[in-house]
Order: sequence, then structure tokens, then C-alpha cells
Amino acid sequence: MRANSTTMSDPFAAPPPSRVSASRLVVATSIGNTLEFFDLLVYVYFATTLARTFFPLQDATASLLLTLGTFAVSYLARPIGALALGSYSDRKGRKAALTLSITLMTLGTGMVAVIPPYATIGLLAPIGIFISRLLQGFSAGGEFGSSTAFLIEHAPARKGFIASWQFSSLGASNLLASGFGVLLTSQLSPDDLNAWGWRIPFLFGMLIGPIGLYIRSRIDETPEFERAEKSVSPVRELLATQKARVLVAIGSTVLTTIANYMVLYLPTYASRQLGLAESAGFIATLTAGGIMMVLTPFVGHWSDKMGRARIMLGAGTLFLVTVYPAFMFLNAQPSVPTLLAVVIWIALLKVTYFAPVPALMAELFPTRTRTTGVALGYNIGTTVFGGLTPLVIASLIATTGSNLAPGLYLMLGAAISLLTLGWARARLAVR
Repeated sequence: MRANSTTMSDPFAAPPPSRVSASRLVVATSIGNTLEFFDLLVYVYFATTLARTFFPLQDATASLLLTLGTFAVSYLARPIGALALGSYSDRKGRKAALTLSITLMTLGTGMVAVIPPYATIGLLAPIGIFISRLLQGFSAGGEFGSSTAFLIEHAPARKGFIASWQFSSLGASNLLASGFGVLLTSQLSPDDLNAWGWRIPFLFGMLIGPIGLYIRSRIDETPEFERAEKSVSPVRELLATQKARVLVAIGSTVLTTIANYMVLYLPTYASRQLGLAESAGFIATLTAGGIMMVLTPFVGHWSDKMGRARIMLGAGTLFLVTVYPAFMFLNAQPSVPTLLAVVIWIALLKVTYFAPVPALMAELFPTRTRTTGVALGYNIGTTVFGGLTPLVIASLIATTGSNLAPGLYLMLGAAISLLTLGWARARLAVR
């Protein structure tokens, strides 16, 4: 996808940043995504423990579903946050929105770390968890759009590469969260883990926030935003003139979102469905995180040369035809090596598909509505196909009795994204 044929971008172009300033930009923006996804990963990784702590029921499956349901419902706040914080970013600036979003994220993460268990405060415990998830969802709703716009507007000549660090930071989150999972489940007794050990990663996440806030307070606004004409009502303008582009943004995120949340559900899947040690699932996600963190910028750079949609279509097609056989293989021979093999394959496909996504989405919208458009498209896709993924998978397995349900769900996501990209290439000249 090239700016001269596929975008609604404005004619304001900042000079390429130096290597030093580019590093500062990446750190300043990626730290918010790292905190956001770290919090989500830790919540789902320790879903079984959280279920016993905050949602204790006689039926363990029902307790887990309630915990994952709280996780899913909280995603309803993401589109609201996308509209509120996205519009704020398009009116007041990327820096202001990024500072606000990381502050709210830190509060949401900190609440989970300190809320007493159900045994101590009763119903106030699950209510507090639900409020913390809503706060986290609202703040996350504005994070991705603001940070993506901030990056590409500072480095318009290398949009694919610079914006891909958004998703590379998710790999860093995976490494951090999985590292905590491996360490805590292998070093602590089950009683200690359930009593206090699970709080350690949330406390760690709460410490990331002030660091990110300090870094973001010392970065400059993008020249492109400062020069561009501002929209009085970005939301109204977006929905009145760019609805098709919002739909493309939603559809393009479906596959990468399902794949993301499929990976984070793996520790629960490995222990409950495959009968493997819980640490095996964390080792698998740790491996996936390393692959994502290292390879994503290379694919982003490749997309600057080859085009976004072309690479995404190839990876999506491979997802469609290989993921179900991969889950059949995993369930036929459940072991740590086969789990690692399947996760590595999924991670490689996921990296290839999702690295170009931030730049593709940003290039769909002009500066005056860019953050609102990217935030709304990304967060609707994430809400419907992300937050619901762990709950849908657990429910499908419980209903059908088949451990292959995750493969079918990934195939559905691949089909939706492939159809969207095909339409976008035909109607919007997306490359």
C-alpha cells in the first residue's frame, strides 16, 4: 500500500527522524502498548487463580467462565475509549492523549494488584475487578490509535517499519508476562501462588506506568499534526465520510486479534485440555513472544517495499489452510515439543500478517481524523474478536467437547480478514 495511491493522507511531511530520536519515539509509544497487553496477558494467564480468588463457585468451569466473561465484557469500554480519546487526540494532540491513556492504564492495573479477595470483602471483590477492567478497556481504547498516528507522523518515509514496533511491543509483553508465569508456577507452591504470588506481575505492571508517563512528558508533538487543519468533530466527520475505511480497519484486525488472544489463552488450554503442566503453556507463549518481538520490525520494513495487503493476504491464506491441521496434530500428540511446534508456526504466521497492520490502518485516514479512525476500527475488531476469544474458546470446548474448536475459530477469523482485504484492494486500491 503506497501513500500516493491508497491513502487520504495530508501533504504535510516531517523529515525522517534520526536513529536516536526514532529510538525515543519507539520507546515512548511502545511502553503504553507493553503495559496494556502485559496486563491483559497476566489476567488471562492467571485466569484459573483469579477465578478461585474473586469468583469462587462450586463448579470450577462456571467460575472460570465468569472470570473470562468479566474480561470479555470489559472490552465494551474499548470502543467508547476509542471515540473519546481518539477524538481528544485529533483535537488536542497525540502527546496529550498518550499521557492521559497511560495514566488511566496504570490505575486499572494497580486496582487488580491490591483488591482483597472475595473471602475478605465479599461481592466488593468481583465488582472491583470489573471496574478495573472497564478502566483498563477505556484507556486502551485510545492508546493504539494515538501511538500509531504519533509514530507514522514522525517518520512518514518508513511507516511500515516504525509502526510495526507497536506490535513488536506486544512480543515484549508476552516475554514479560510469560516469564512471570514460568517463574511463579515453577518456584511457588500452589498455595502461595493462589494466596499472593499472582499479585506480583500486576504490581510490576503498576510500576511501568510512572516510567511511561515520564518518558511521554518529554516528547514533542508531531509536526504533521501541528500543521494540519483540525476537525471540530472528528467522530462526526469520520462516520459521515469514511465509514468504508473504518470497516476495512475493523476487518483487517480480525485475524491478528484472534491469533493474539489465542496465544494468551494457551496456558489455560495446555493445562485443562491437553493435561500438560501449566508451566508448559507459559514456555510456549514465551517462545511466541520472542518471535513476535524480534521479527515484527523486519516484516514491517518489508511491507514498506512490497506493500501491506500483499503480505497480509499471503499470511492469511496460510492461516486458513494450516491452523486446523496444526490443532489436530497437537491433540493427537499432546506434549511440550508438539505444543512448541504449533505455537512457533502460529507465531510466525501472526507476525507476517500483523506487522503491516498499523501502517495499513493509519494510511486509510487523513491527519484530522486519523487517531479516531484507527482507534475505532482497531477497538471494535478487538472488542468483538479479541476480548471474547478466551470466553468463546472455553465455551465452544465445553459445548462441543472438542479440543479442536480453537482451530475452527482461527479459520473463521482468517476468512473474514481475507475477504476484507480483497474488497479493499478492489475498491480502495489498497496495496
